[in-house]
Amino acid sequence: MNNYQTSLRDIDFVLYELLDYESHCAQIAQSTLDRELVNAFLAEAARFAEKEIAPLNSIGDLQGCQLMAGQVTTPKGFKEAYLNYCAAGWPGLMRQVQYGGQGLPQSLGLVISEVIGTPNWAWGMYSSLSQGAMYTLEMHGTSEQKSQYLPHLISGDWTGTMCLTEAHAGSDLGLLRTKAVPQRDGSYKISGNKIFISAGDHDFARNIIHIVLARLPDAPEGTKGISLFVVPKMLSDAQGQVTEPNGVSCISLEHKMGIHGNATCSMHFDEAQGWLLGDLHKGLPHMFTFMNLARLGSALQGLAHAEVGYQKARDYARERLQMRSLSGVKNPKGEADPIMVHPDVRRMLLTQKALLEGQRMLIYYASQKLDISAQIDNDEASQVASQILGVLTPIAKAFSTEAGFESANLALQCFGGHGYIRDWGLEQNLRDCRIATLYEGTTGIQALDLLGRKLLGDGGQALTLLTDEIELFCQQSEDLLHLNAHITQLAKLNQEWQELTAEIAQKARQNPDEVGAAAVDFLMYSGYVLLAYLWARGRKIAYAKLEHGHIDSKFYKAKLATADFYFARILPRTQALSEAIRSGADNLMSLPDEYF
Repeated sequence: MNNYQTSLRDIDFVLYELLDYESHCAQIAQSTLDRELVNAFLAEAARFAEKEIAPLNSIGDLQGCQLMAGQVTTPKGFKEAYLNYCAAGWPGLMRQVQYGGQGLPQSLGLVISEVIGTPNWAWGMYSSLSQGAMYTLEMHGTSEQKSQYLPHLISGDWTGTMCLTEAHAGSDLGLLRTKAVPQRDGSYKISGNKIFISAGDHDFARNIIHIVLARLPDAPEGTKGISLFVVPKMLSDAQGQVTEPNGVSCISLEHKMGIHGNATCSMHFDEAQGWLLGDLHKGLPHMFTFMNLARLGSALQGLAHAEVGYQKARDYARERLQMRSLSGVKNPKGEADPIMVHPDVRRMLLTQKALLEGQRMLIYYASQKLDISAQIDNDEASQVASQILGVLTPIAKAFSTEAGFESANLALQCFGGHGYIRDWGLEQNLRDCRIATLYEGTTGIQALDLLGRKLLGDGGQALTLLTDEIELFCQQSEDLLHLNAHITQLAKLNQEWQELTAEIAQKARQNPDEVGAAAVDFLMYSGYVLLAYLWARGRKIAYAKLEHGHIDSKFYKAKLATADFYFARILPRTQALSEAIRSGADNLMSLPDEYF
């Protein structure tokens, strides 16, 4: 069942009322990108998503992708929708002007990715992987590589993807075995196998540009010996015309729990010709250009499935009649009351609403830091934004995907037994959502990155930038009576956030396992605190709008109620997380392996 509608009103609230997007655009030299123009982009993206992409969602799930005679075919309608997507110019909005793009900020690109991808994430992944490939080429490619690949990628005539994972290595990329043998002409022969390659092959485009991690024969062991290569599926001449196959093939499609409409491929490279991308033996840092953008994209996936589930559950709860309200009949003309009136259904709906709207705030907030870190002509501002983004990225990826799965699960629960039936779309939404906590680094990997590398690695400097911002907001808002209780709660947690970091650091000096033992709980704690900060800001704005008699009072009253619910019912989860963190590593590590 498809009745999806893009949440344009909430997107506008987060962009322009919470995060002042017009001022942000002026700061990054994008002052011509005014509110009217942005809303025109989003309205057209919403039309395309609702009319062309959403109806393909269940088709993609039922049909899946097929591999026959070495060629992957996508579900019915997918290719036609992609061609319409390219004809409308969507692939090039955020890309460099000199290669055919429009040069708009990456933050807007992420919003458009949300709008287009939400009703059918499997379809949206094809284009999002291309964006990551283009961004990596822009950042690390030579002028020749950019001229050769970017115009075709920007037009959508070619697509891109990344090839990291190998079956024996998983997340431990230092173990990868794919070889890159130097050739006299400056190219490399790439040989090896990669698995779990989203959009690794399909029937959308004439060529697919793979961004591949591989190792030279004499390279150092571990991650320091990895280099990055650009390896096209098809070779091309100087004019960009495809000439011949390049020893790249999809040898199988993964049989997956969800996102069946996207081709997840096992790829074989048989002495395929590739070219070094960036510096030799710097492949992993260069790949993180792609990876970090993909991690924000995965965060959007958590938001997307939360949004789809919530819309379905909300509409169902309004219409489904079952039992009478314990506090009195609410629907006297019907044989029962709508399940919306029952407290437990409202608990599930409000949890979904509070988490998904908070996720949107967090991801858009992070995307603005991405813009500043990459584009602004100010070294200090760029450095500060980069440090904050380094903290926000693993939190946004892991917290949003975990929260998205919780919300998708609650949405199914709202339907009762009907949620378990395919016709309603809830079980597909839940299956599709599950992968988001796994790829681009599992929740555990993100947590270790946050706590070990980003916070303890720099002595807590990056965290201080965030906590100082939150502390300043609390000081500026402490006299507002309507916000006082929330500010008190937020300020206390903001202080505890710093204390927990220091405590873990102290314990880790004696036992390094303390970092791994605390990491996931610490990341989730961090996510809840950041959402509290953003919800407090949102509540402050909504209250002011109502005080001034804004015509959209229903929207702002809902913001107040949802913020209050978040602080009362969700934020207390931090107490349990804090206790778990402080319990230490012994309760995890003391049991001998053979006792499990």
